[in-house]
Amino acid sequence: MPGTPPTRYVYLGPEGTFAEQALRTVPAAERGSRTPARSVGEALDSVRAGDADAALVPLENSIGGAVGVTLDEMAEGEPLVITREVILPVEFVLAARPGASLAEVRSVAAHPQASTQCRNWLRDHLPDATVVDVLSNGAAAAGAAAGEHDAAICAPIGASRHRLTVLADKIADHPDAVTRFALVSRPGPPPPPTGDDVTSLAVYIAHDRVGALLSVLTELAVRGINLTRIESRPTGEALGRYVFFLDCTGHVADVRLGEALQGLRRVCADVRFLGSYPRHRWSEAAAERPVPAPAGLSDADYADAAAWLARLRAGELS
Repeated sequence: MPGTPPTRYVYLGPEGTFAEQALRTVPAAERGSRTPARSVGEALDSVRAGDADAALVPLENSIGGAVGVTLDEMAEGEPLVITREVILPVEFVLAARPGASLAEVRSVAAHPQASTQCRNWLRDHLPDATVVDVLSNGAAAAGAAAGEHDAAICAPIGASRHRLTVLADKIADHPDAVTRFALVSRPGPPPPPTGDDVTSLAVYIAHDRVGALLSVLTELAVRGINLTRIESRPTGEALGRYVFFLDCTGHVADVRLGEALQGLRRVCADVRFLGSYPRHRWSEAAAERPVPAPAGLSDADYADAAAWLARLRAGELS
C-alpha cells in the first residue's frame, strides 16, 4: 500500500555494528523487525526478492570515502531506490568485560578499518597491546565478551549489546568522522519533496563521444542544480568504461531537476534513477541550508517562464 512504512528491515550485519545503530535511528525500524545480513549484496537481494521491505547499507565514510560494493550493487541488477539517508557519527569505544582495567589489556580485537581510525590512540595508550583483526565491530565485541581478547574496539551499541564495560570512549583519531547510510527499497513513488532534498543517479556516458562528461555536468549547471558528490566506478565491461554516481540538490518532482533529468536522458548512454529523498539534518539549528539557485534559475523562475510560454502559445502577447 503506497505510503505505508516498511516493517521488515535488513541491515549490513552482524548485530552490534554501526549499521544497526544507524537503523535504530529510523523510528519505523524500531517498531519493525531488524535482521542482519552477511553482506551488502545479501541485504539488497533480500529487498529485491521481497523477503524484506527495506535495507540499510553504508554509502560513504568521511575518512574512507565511498563504499564501492554498495555503489556497484545499486548500479547492477533489478533497480532499487534510496528513500532516506542516515548520517551517523563514528564514535569508537574501547570495551572489555566488567572488572577489567586499561592496564590489563594485552590484546585488542578490532576490524582493520576501526584500528586504522584509532591508530594514534592505540599508540599513545596501549603501545604494547597486540591488535587482532576480526571481520566486524560486532565480532570484536563478541570476542571480548567471550574472553578471546582482553578488549575490543567497537561501536557503543556493540558494547551495550554484549554487556561490556567502556574503558575509553571517543577514541577515533578523527572525532568528526561520520558514515552515511542509505535506506533502500523497491521502486515506488519517492517521498514528497521537502525543499531540502537529494537526488542520486547512476550515469553511463557515451565512451566514444568527446566531452561526454562535460555534457552531463552542463545539463545540471545551466539549471542551477548543485552537484554535491560525484564518484566513478568501472563498469566491468572494458578498461576505461565507467559509471558515474551523482548526488545533486533537488527532487525529481522539481521542474528544473526534471528538465535536467530529461537532458541527461538525451545525452547519456543510460541513466539509472537511484532516488529522491530528504537530506539528513542534524538539527534545525545546526543544519546546513541548501545552496540557493542563481538568479533566474529558481523553481519560481521556471514556473514563471513556463506560464509565459503557455500564454504565448495561446496567443496572449500582453
